[in-house]
Amino acid sequence: MSIIKELQYKMLRSGSRLYLFIGINVLIFLVLNLVAIPEFLFSKSNSISSWIQEQLSMPAYLPALAYKPWTIITYMFSHKGLFHIFFNMLWLYWMGRIFEEYLNNRQFTFAYFAGGFAGALLFILFYNIFPAFNDNLQFALLIGASASVMAIVVATATLLPEYTIPLLLFGPVRLKYLAIVYVILDLIAIPGANAGGSIAHLGGAALGYIFIIQLRKGNDWSKLFMRKPKLKPIPNKSPRPKSTSTRLPDQDAIDRILDKISKSGYESLTKEEKQQLFNASKK
Repeated sequence: MSIIKELQYKMLRSGSRLYLFIGINVLIFLVLNLVAIPEFLFSKSNSISSWIQEQLSMPAYLPALAYKPWTIITYMFSHKGLFHIFFNMLWLYWMGRIFEEYLNNRQFTFAYFAGGFAGALLFILFYNIFPAFNDNLQFALLIGASASVMAIVVATATLLPEYTIPLLLFGPVRLKYLAIVYVILDLIAIPGANAGGSIAHLGGAALGYIFIIQLRKGNDWSKLFMRKPKLKPIPNKSPRPKSTSTRLPDQDAIDRILDKISKSGYESLTKEEKQQLFNASKK
């Protein structure tokens, strides 16, 4: 039970968006796979779990996306296989810890979601524009946090290009070289079997890079997530003056009053005319 409490604390009470997002990804993955176990044992099929996974995956075909608009968010928290989620969460954990050490939770949240949106947008554009994807357009689905993770990886590498991390078989590697290699690999993989995933990775990478470049210029895009304080009107406690004493007369009224003074003198003015002239003199 202590392990469960510790995980619950890290996910919900530590204040870290990194642990929260990793927790959401893992929980969705577990639910999908736990549903598949009894389904396989009793019916030797996976129709229900496949249907749930399809409802979480984002289609490239625009008419299908119109019926499932929520998938532009759910796809970036869902995964197919064990290795798919394992490597995504591993990189998210490594890079996310460095990211949160130098930036804040709001900026991490923005990079994750905006990277996922950018990856989804590029995925949709490629499949709807380029003839190479015409045959697969109606069946193409995007699933996985890879675009969001790439946004965090590239954002961290852009923020701290000389930061080094130890890699097995390679030793210490600077983040800038790591990000460059990943982008090149995704470019090369576009003609491959997972073209949609590679395209989405590039969208996330571009967002992460631009976000940090703008941040250095003083433009923090993550402020879109800030709550604007509600302005409460302060009542005016001073008594409201009567309209007859504060209303400024128009120019025609002033001209008539001045003509009357020139003909009959100031003493010929009524009390209201004197007040009007006095108010006009204060304007």
